[in-house]
Amino acid sequence: MIGTKETTHIPIMLHETARFLNLQRGGNFLDCTFGGGGHSRYFLENYPNITLFAIDRDPTVTVHAERLRAEFGNRFQFFNGPFSTIDRLSLPLLRGIFFDFGISTLQLDDEVRGFSFRYHTPLDMRMDPQNGLTAHEFLATADRGQLIEAIRDFGEEHHWRKIVDSILAQRGSEMIKYADTFAECIAKIVQKKFHEKIHPATRTFQGLRIAVNRELEEIRTVLPKAFEQLEHNGRLVALSFHSLEDRIVKQFFNEKAGKAIDCHEKWNDRSSIARILTKKPMAPTDAEITHNHRSRSAKLRALEKF
Repeated sequence: MIGTKETTHIPIMLHETARFLNLQRGGNFLDCTFGGGGHSRYFLENYPNITLFAIDRDPTVTVHAERLRAEFGNRFQFFNGPFSTIDRLSLPLLRGIFFDFGISTLQLDDEVRGFSFRYHTPLDMRMDPQNGLTAHEFLATADRGQLIEAIRDFGEEHHWRKIVDSILAQRGSEMIKYADTFAECIAKIVQKKFHEKIHPATRTFQGLRIAVNRELEEIRTVLPKAFEQLEHNGRLVALSFHSLEDRIVKQFFNEKAGKAIDCHEKWNDRSSIARILTKKPMAPTDAEITHNHRSRSAKLRALEKF
């Protein structure tokens, strides 16, 4: 059963996103990470000359999409599915495409989805709760290498060895079946330092979520497809909340702009077919972070296609 608890979704960097998408031009745009619909609603309310398409793989967000459809009619159309499938949709060429990567507030605060260690609920963590392995099933079946990738590489957890050993030792027990009990296991291993503000299980939960949903693979797959879907002077705008997400976006943007992807490549090895609009990633204002602490790690990058 999917939770129905109402929660407040606060969209991040609304004004900056709209400005870099250049919505005032009007035309067709795509929100690739609809979530609670906060960005989509803002776009539709403030820019009456746009038509907005949106996609999200979480079927529980369709209720929010239906509300926008009822309010804005043919100016809004929603698709339920992973954003990596946008090339299979009947979309026109687009003037702008927006991404808001990572987990949504709606998913994190839903007590039955297993994203948060605050609740005694089965470890699920699937953004699409109808498909794929749950987080518990992943913990119960993944080999050591897969667990290391999830916790060390995706979660960037320094204590990954002890955590992986603990998971393997506790297979078959109830401790790795529920969100709160799994978090308690990690907290016993990762001693919280005095200056740290996050829970000891935060990085492990993050890495597990990324692995279960194949989030980085989805981003790598969708960015080239999104670029192809843009018309001349169309723009890609991406909000990232994790260094691994942001790195993928940065490297893709550099590639399209003809810049070196890393230190091993010469600057002019490729032709430029786009220009980067954000010399450095933009961050939320201090006022926004005060109002919404979940915005504190956000980074915005924008690219314009030639």
